[in-house]
Amino acid sequence: MLNTTPLNAVHRAQGARMVDFGGWDMPVNYGSQIEEHHAVRNAAGMFDVSHMRVVDLAGAGARDFLRHALANNVDKLKERGKALYSCLLRPDGGVIDDLIVYFLDESFFRIVVNAGTAAKDIAWFRELIARHAPELQLTPRTDLAMIAVQGPQARAAVWRVVPGSEAATAALKPFTAATLGELFVARTGYTGEDGFELVGPAARIVALWSELAAAGVRPCGLGARDTLRLEAGMNLYGQDMDETVTPLESGLAWTVDLASPRDFVGKAALLAQAAPRQFLGLLLLDRGGVLRAHQVVHTARGDGEITSGTFSPTLGQSIALARLPAGVAIGDSVKVAVRDKELAARVVKPPFVRHGKSLIA
Repeated sequence: MLNTTPLNAVHRAQGARMVDFGGWDMPVNYGSQIEEHHAVRNAAGMFDVSHMRVVDLAGAGARDFLRHALANNVDKLKERGKALYSCLLRPDGGVIDDLIVYFLDESFFRIVVNAGTAAKDIAWFRELIARHAPELQLTPRTDLAMIAVQGPQARAAVWRVVPGSEAATAALKPFTAATLGELFVARTGYTGEDGFELVGPAARIVALWSELAAAGVRPCGLGARDTLRLEAGMNLYGQDMDETVTPLESGLAWTVDLASPRDFVGKAALLAQAAPRQFLGLLLLDRGGVLRAHQVVHTARGDGEITSGTFSPTLGQSIALARLPAGVAIGDSVKVAVRDKELAARVVKPPFVRHGKSLIA
């Protein structure tokens, strides 16, 4: 039996094509995946992300605990509502998950983790709490649902639909959140566009979905979410990183604070890692194929592997993220094994698209 979000019946009533996504019954599209993609790039679209798990951490010493548990440094969180992207690591540096943590006050942090890793994330947090901070309380919020409204017109659409939201959130900077009554509104997302992620009681989120749809925000499925995030150069857990690789070879070194004196789980392993593989983008130059995960990339420095690949609706070309040998440089020409062919591609620096504009020269 698949898990379902509170919006499942709404998706089916709206004609969504449903798929098994890591044990969750989720919409892959509502018709045209390409049109959903362009709706987010050019106007506003919304996604049900209620399969992701909100986890609240409460108690004195919460910041000290997260200093040790996370690879990024929560001391960067000084303003209420400020968010931080980080990896949760094993002692050997492998990535258990990537997550977002929000600072609400010194005794209350909100963490949003991926659906497929939620159970092991929570188990690992509880193990660390039992060892280092047994006074803390970790609460998975199964009572909440979440939707992401994304695109250049997304914030204006939310402001039209949710009373008082413009006054409460107009000044929010990216990666900051505010509380509006029973809604938690974060200026975050997974598409490379502006917008909000809205968390609240399940019934309120279900009603809000219908209100936003009536206001012209297009329902979008996992298919468009994947092409959008890949254009934006954003990692997908389970494809671009997992427990077998470290953040340093997953394009996530910027999320790891190795400079401060604080210790954290996995730090010693990262400091000891020599010549990590590079995580770069590929732009397919030849016709006759599409870049896909697990295809072999032949370079002058040895072979690499594509971790995520797709056809980019915005660029009109196939793109990919790939783990490549040390020494490969931006601008290098490589060959990708696509079925029985070797197709030419160019190494580029992700992201490929941001705010609807190509970043590839």
